[in-house]
Amino acid sequence: MSKTKFVKWPKYEDYKEMFKEHFYMEKRDDGVLLVRMHTKGEPQLWSMELHRAIGQMWRIVGSDSDIELVIFTGTGENWINEFESESWAPEITEPAYTRYEHMFIDGRRMLIAMIQDVEVPTIGVLSGTGGHAELALMCDICIMSDDAVIADPHFLYDIVPGDGIHSCLIELMGIRKAAYAMYMNQKFTAQQALEFGLINEVVPRDKLLPRAYEIADYIMARHRTIRRLTAQVIKRPWKQRIVDDLDMTFGTEMFGDFCKNVEHANISSVEWFKGKDVLFHDEERSKKLAKESKKTETSKSDKK
Repeated sequence: MSKTKFVKWPKYEDYKEMFKEHFYMEKRDDGVLLVRMHTKGEPQLWSMELHRAIGQMWRIVGSDSDIELVIFTGTGENWINEFESESWAPEITEPAYTRYEHMFIDGRRMLIAMIQDVEVPTIGVLSGTGGHAELALMCDICIMSDDAVIADPHFLYDIVPGDGIHSCLIELMGIRKAAYAMYMNQKFTAQQALEFGLINEVVPRDKLLPRAYEIADYIMARHRTIRRLTAQVIKRPWKQRIVDDLDMTFGTEMFGDFCKNVEHANISSVEWFKGKDVLFHDEERSKKLAKESKKTETSKSDKK
């Protein structure tokens, strides 16, 4: 008999409670787990707390050998496009700490944990309009609501597009189309996302989860070890993309945030996704920061 015991990871009942503020979870008897983002039961707000919880969730769910497949989705008609201003306030009061601890670390772990720590097939269900579509696009299979629109609006806000969605665009579309999408803040309807190879299926909103479970049932019919090993084959290009790309580009984005100070607490991307020209909650503050940031474009010695 062994002299030691296996260290136990949290089980479903434990982490379902642990993450309840950020994710609704529902596990079938066969190990298919639904994970749905929310904020206190309402559509998800992009907060530093959710930003961190996503990576924590993938790491812990990935450690549970009772989980055989994960369906990941959101709540409501918006994906990630509304910021919780109060949550992001430390970026203003403690920019160095926040941009390292809560943005660089948590932002990378979000994707690293999903790809590196999960042994089972994943299905992303893009249930609404917004940015950070990589949270679904980097799942093994991705389906999208027929009324949703996705984009990478970083460059529009004078932010370097380097925190993950750029990796999806480059990997799935190729550098030429991805460059245009990033520079021009190109919006993709569900049909366009399908044509560009970003997603697998366009599905009516009311049939999204039923279709996700149909796909799950087909995958679950295969031998357990085979489907898990197939998941690793499918994840391998994403692992390589993360190694080659994510640390450098995320660091570059954070460096850019110091050169051109943009406050996430002031971003109003939900209005932009609706087709309006409103980019910030406080336009005057944004203009003031933009004016101040001009000082970083030219050194004092260049002006002599």
